[in-house]
Amino acid sequence: MDTELVIEAMRTTVRVLRTGDARDRVRAIQTAQDALDAAKAECLAELEVSRDYEIDGASTLNTWVRNELRLSAKDANALTRAAATLAQLPAVAHAAAAGVIRADHVAVFTYGLKHIDADIVAAAQPWLLDVARSHEPVELHRVMRALRDAIFPDDLDQAWMNGMDKQDIQVNPVPGGYHLTGFLNITTGTAFKKVLDSVSAPHDKDDTRPGSERRVQGLDDLMTDILQSGLPADKGVRPHLSVIVDADTLDAGTTGVPAKLAGYGSIGPKTLALITCGADLTPILTRTGSPTGQSQILNVGRSHRSPTLKQRRAVIARQGGVCAAPGCQHTHLEIHHTIWWSKGGPTDLDLLIGLCVRCHHLHHRGMLLITGNAVRGFTFTDRDNRPLLAAYRQRRAQFHENYLIRRTAAGIRQRRQSRLTA
Repeated sequence: MDTELVIEAMRTTVRVLRTGDARDRVRAIQTAQDALDAAKAECLAELEVSRDYEIDGASTLNTWVRNELRLSAKDANALTRAAATLAQLPAVAHAAAAGVIRADHVAVFTYGLKHIDADIVAAAQPWLLDVARSHEPVELHRVMRALRDAIFPDDLDQAWMNGMDKQDIQVNPVPGGYHLTGFLNITTGTAFKKVLDSVSAPHDKDDTRPGSERRVQGLDDLMTDILQSGLPADKGVRPHLSVIVDADTLDAGTTGVPAKLAGYGSIGPKTLALITCGADLTPILTRTGSPTGQSQILNVGRSHRSPTLKQRRAVIARQGGVCAAPGCQHTHLEIHHTIWWSKGGPTDLDLLIGLCVRCHHLHHRGMLLITGNAVRGFTFTDRDNRPLLAAYRQRRAQFHENYLIRRTAAGIRQRRQSRLTA
């Protein structure tokens, strides 16, 4: 363990606690806590090797952690797993000791070691750590999952088939109402969530109902409408699912980066084949190499005020099916003119952006400011015109992460093919 890194993190924290403002003090305390968590995990790794926990009468390290540190079995297991991860990944251990990543980031690397391969994760440490330093753990987990999906695409289809085997839904009467239980396969579940998100969105900025009430009321309104007017398909109103897939992957069916089902994540080639079998395809032309690092969606049409269906689909595809605001993951989107229509803004695809209801309202209230366009990239600032760092981080990191995932997966496929032909 590099104790000097931990000690330096403690010294920095002490200095900031004496002189910094509240924001700096909180950041320094978090850094110190992360460094101490790493130090604790590495000490436990040493204890596992020496078995000195037996001196205190404990038969296992987990037992010693529960007895001596008074932690739950869940926390004890997490600590011991982190200790093993830091022993296998020295660069991760160094970053954790310096306090630049936290225990939850280390847990994601533990997931990678278990579900991908120790050698692959070890080789990918440098760029994965770049993600961990600039993003919260949930984003690192998304990238780690994307790497796993790219390396083992057949597992996605296996997960889909496993889900088909156990799918079920039951509505059983109980005292006071009905109890809803079940499990839906990927495509059915995504369609259901898409509809539920749509009918449960807040009506306006004054809609203060909790999410649970909005979801139940939205489902009730939907059921009532169906009973009164017939199925949505009978009226030509059909939920739209977006699948983002490279043309090469769509043509080949088995190779390339896995397709992504908006609102769910990566899907395997067989799942893609099932969806496209009964779907209307709307091709959206893109080109890579834009200044933002993302694939640029080319204009697919204009209208007077309301975006065309093709424009809506292009905006949603460009954003991966989620709200464009930094950190927001809502999938029920409204298309907004970044140059307001009331102020002379055109309905041009490069000037359209998808925002959830809440972020759309924040923008019109002046709390969330948006400038730029889809070619150069949108910039998000708060009402004091201070840039939101997450927006820059997302634009900067997305292309780099996708490139590294593609390169890593391609290298592994080449090595596999070499072994098969040797």
